Amino acid sequence: MTRFMLLDVMVRMLAIGQLLLIAMVIGRGAAPRTIRLVSAPLLLCVAAYLTVAAPLFRPAHGLLWSVVRLAAQSVPWLLWLFAHCLFERRVDRRVAVIGVATLQLCWLTYDFAGQMAAQARFAAALVQHVVSLLLIAHAMTIALSERSDDLIEKRRRLRVGFVVVVGTLSVVVLVLEMLSGFRHASPGIAFAQASAILIATTAMGIALLQSDPDLLFNPSRPAPAPSLSPAEHVLRQRLDTLIAGAIHREPGLSVGSLADRLDTPEHRLRSLINQRLGYRNFSAFLNHHRIAEAKSWLADPARVDLPILTIAMDLGYGSLATFNRAFRDETGQAPSEFRRAAIIPGCEPS
Repeated sequence: MTRFMLLDVMVRMLAIGQLLLIAMVIGRGAAPRTIRLVSAPLLLCVAAYLTVAAPLFRPAHGLLWSVVRLAAQSVPWLLWLFAHCLFERRVDRRVAVIGVATLQLCWLTYDFAGQMAAQARFAAALVQHVVSLLLIAHAMTIALSERSDDLIEKRRRLRVGFVVVVGTLSVVVLVLEMLSGFRHASPGIAFAQASAILIATTAMGIALLQSDPDLLFNPSRPAPAPSLSPAEHVLRQRLDTLIAGAIHREPGLSVGSLADRLDTPEHRLRSLINQRLGYRNFSAFLNHHRIAEAKSWLADPARVDLPILTIAMDLGYGSLATFNRAFRDETGQAPSEFRRAAIIPGCEPS
């Protein structure tokens, strides 16, 4: 074993040790169950990638190594899931199923089709890397595109770090593997990748292991009773006045534009809605007021002929599907079911 290879092994062992420690702490911690169920496997799979990519273990064959390679190839899919859980975004089950099925099919083709032509194995590796890039790109898009809607300042900063550190590193690793023709990277590139993963692991560990309720918070917990300062009390009254004037119905309303209407710094409004009113996302704040009004309209016999699409548009939603999803999340019923139960006495929702 050369000195360079020994140094590579040391860096990988440090990174793997950190990954296992972070996985154990988060897995046994008080974070929401979904985050624990996704983050621990993600960290373990990153450790698997560090293992299979180590020059020391090449070439390695056998069923055990095939399973470890499957774990390593699952990192982009788990990273995509992790972004959804951390940033409290609904998971599209169709994308999740298609992604995992494609990655597993490529793994089976590459690892267990030894008699197939080299072109078929190359095609499987190419498809796997392209799908992985798409999943990571989508995770990065989630982190950045919804940043303005996020009311938690620490998590807003984490979104940028997620893209810069985790997303960019993942993309670089995948692109380098594609440019090398899916052959093992040179010892120098392998060492650079391991060092970058060690740095990224350290950064993410510092961010996630603070036991900070702002980052790893269970949204189902009730918010604490608000304790407003005089300035916050005045801002709250002005905000309530705008809500009473139906500003929440405006399509495309953002926290920035609302702050402009209140003539207050955006960070002050974010702090009020998040820390005092208990909302983690601005869209949740808007939906609360919009759905409350929708329930009133749907239960009003005088509006029984008003189409649900019209109600959705009048309340500021861009589409009926978005309104239906928000209404069901808030009430557990579709708008049509709610209207029927409210208008017809004794009618139970189907």
